[in-house]
Amino acid sequence: MVKDYVEAFSAFMMDFISFIPPGLSICIALSFIEGGKYFKSFRHEFFGTMLMIGATFSAGKWIGKESLRMAWTSHGLGVIAADYLGGGPHVNPAVTMSMWCLGKVSYTEAFVRVAAQLGGGLISFPLYHAISNAMDLEPFGGPEFNIPDDTKHATEAFLSEYVATMLLMFTIYILNWEMNFGTYHYLIKQSLTAIAIRSLIEGFPTAGPAMNPMLATAWDVFGVGSTFEYPSDFQHYFVYWIAPWMAAITASMLYVIYAGGTVFGVKLPIGPFKKQSPSAQTTKTTAKKTN
Repeated sequence: MVKDYVEAFSAFMMDFISFIPPGLSICIALSFIEGGKYFKSFRHEFFGTMLMIGATFSAGKWIGKESLRMAWTSHGLGVIAADYLGGGPHVNPAVTMSMWCLGKVSYTEAFVRVAAQLGGGLISFPLYHAISNAMDLEPFGGPEFNIPDDTKHATEAFLSEYVATMLLMFTIYILNWEMNFGTYHYLIKQSLTAIAIRSLIEGFPTAGPAMNPMLATAWDVFGVGSTFEYPSDFQHYFVYWIAPWMAAITASMLYVIYAGGTVFGVKLPIGPFKKQSPSAQTTKTTAKKTN
């Protein structure tokens, strides 16, 4: 009898494991690093990513399929809703790279956030695909590229992702740190962010665009080729991880040259060109005298 129970349990676990995306358990395990110090950040990123994919990828698929205006409106509302309900997560390893570069988060927190983003993405695509099938809706797609004349180094795709991601970073810096819309700041800046993202999607179609390493890899794991297998081609990582991360670091450096600050804790030899507030200048003067 005991043997029968063990065999039944084994069969159940085999079936259960077959539905779990590869690497998901490791992503979840990382949420408890340093005694769960960054668990809240993990939770925001994990569920924020799921909300972001559901709310934005449904535009033009589930909602606004016949109307470009409705698709843009749906996408914009999705960006706002996902950010608000998710607690303001990064939902993008490139954004997290920039925040680490600028000293906004520690390396460990950045690592946990990226793990959460990837985990949320790995769950989202198969989940929403199942919902699409159950409700007879058009399934989601994802970023990918196929350039026959550029199969060796994927130069065009790399440059497309690099420029699009850099423009996304500048949009984030300007709307979040350089502009203030008063009482309705959050609503206005999120709306403008949504418009910028949608414009970049339309303007840089060569590699999707993803502008988000998590989206590209999570989609590839589920929707491209063999299901639940990570891409084995280096070009995928070259285009969708190296290009966005390089763009994020470049954008961070340019922002520091303009506004001041450090890059990976190092003060750059040029800048800042932005006029410093009297309080900031006083603080710098005091620090110099102290030293």
